[in-house]
Amino acid sequence: MMSTHGRADWSDVGWNDWTDLGLIRARLDAGADPHSGVWNYAGPLSAAAELGSPEVVAEVARRVDDVDAEHEGRTALWQAVFANRPGNARALFAAGADPWRPMMAGWSPGRLSLAGPTPGLFTRPAGEIGLSAAEAAAVAEAGRLITALGDSDEEDLSLACVAGIGAAEAVRRLEAVPAENEDDDNAADVVGVTDVPGGCVVIQPWAWAAADPGVVERLSVGTVCYAMYANPKSGDQGSVTRDGTVEEWDTHPGGGTVSQEDSAEDILTEYLYQGRPVAYCCAAAGLRPTDARAVTGPPGMWVRLPDQDWWQ
Repeated sequence: MMSTHGRADWSDVGWNDWTDLGLIRARLDAGADPHSGVWNYAGPLSAAAELGSPEVVAEVARRVDDVDAEHEGRTALWQAVFANRPGNARALFAAGADPWRPMMAGWSPGRLSLAGPTPGLFTRPAGEIGLSAAEAAAVAEAGRLITALGDSDEEDLSLACVAGIGAAEAVRRLEAVPAENEDDDNAADVVGVTDVPGGCVVIQPWAWAAADPGVVERLSVGTVCYAMYANPKSGDQGSVTRDGTVEEWDTHPGGGTVSQEDSAEDILTEYLYQGRPVAYCCAAAGLRPTDARAVTGPPGMWVRLPDQDWWQ
């Protein structure tokens, strides 16, 4: 019986297997297609760039026809940079990948690397555009905001980041009244509200009420609200509500999902806040908290939502 190492396809190769050089090499030697056949990826080079090790990336790169082949507007090198895998990016560069190939709304792999934790990953040739002043400021703010919020991404947390209004106005819009400092999971109608630079944050640490459509629609009148619920069963569920209307629903804040139709600003935001959904919502709404208190508590005030159907 043929071992799973010697199969001539990519079936049963899981996310963690892309660091196993022996397994990947055996699959390739047995005839697995080096250009396609990997679920959810353009091919094995794409998967290795994002999930694998430099050794696996180098092995697959020497088997493909074009190390700079694009899929959905990006190359394997771009994916390695976006996933913050500098070792994989170096392996692709050594295999001939072009860091400065134009793609993704002006974010070549090399230019994107300038916004990340390894800005010296590639030497920038004369004439290649670096970060604009606004982009450099966004990178600096992301670092500050992520540090300020710390480890504030918790399951069951819901929050609404509202631009341009304070806590008092948020309470008025919600028709809420002061409540005791309640933190038990039976307080379905209690939320915390805190002023932060740029607006306010509404939270419920134990359930979804702060991100409920009825809540965010009222909060967003004349402004914008980025909300999310950290559902322990299905992940971070986000929404964007503007002037009382939900514009986007079931988004994944901090999920690092981009497309070639996205703007340069959106791609940078997704890159900077991967795995940081709370920071993503704050940044997208233009909020600039200086610490994690608005999220981890105690909030500026606990209030009770009115006993009516609109917020459920």
